[in-house]
Amino acid sequence: MKKLFFLFLFISAYSFAQTETGSLEFWKTLKTHCGKSYEGTITAGGKEGDGFMGEKLVMHVRECDANLIKIPFHVGENRSRTWVLTLQEDNRILLKHDHRNADGSEEEVTQYGGFSSNTGLKDIQFFPADQFTSDLLPLASTNVWWFTIDENIISYNLRRIGSDRVFTVEFDLSKEVKTPPAPWGFED
Repeated sequence: MKKLFFLFLFISAYSFAQTETGSLEFWKTLKTHCGKSYEGTITAGGKEGDGFMGEKLVMHVRECDANLIKIPFHVGENRSRTWVLTLQEDNRILLKHDHRNADGSEEEVTQYGGFSSNTGLKDIQFFPADQFTSDLLPLASTNVWWFTIDENIISYNLRRIGSDRVFTVEFDLSKEVKTPPAPWGFED
């Protein structure tokens, strides 16, 4: 009976190890969009004069490696923003916001973001602000970013816990758009 119990534990552990985590499924789905660009619409948090409203919003899944995905987010003619996702050894994901000046140099406020708190689900990944972000932008200490993805939409979201700060932009995956120029600092 004892041998049967240990065999059951071994098989269960093996089956669990062979199951892909939500983050790996999310990663694979996101990579299917590599090289593609999509236009977005602000669905929450947009305000007149915020630099986003009235601008054409385009994301481009520009670079996809085994453990790195770079997604420039163009706001009108502004090519300063790139979301950088890095898959970690423990299958969690690190999100960083790479902000560049037009000459390619890093902006003063850049590289903020955080690690996914767990492996998440195949269609959603959460990123609470990390210590670097808290030190750089104390008010952003309670920021939580997240991406959702399904067959129709990729969304990028921000919520500052304890405030009314929220921002969501949804990108329509049914309509590819023309690939925008390279983001600043990443010219071809």
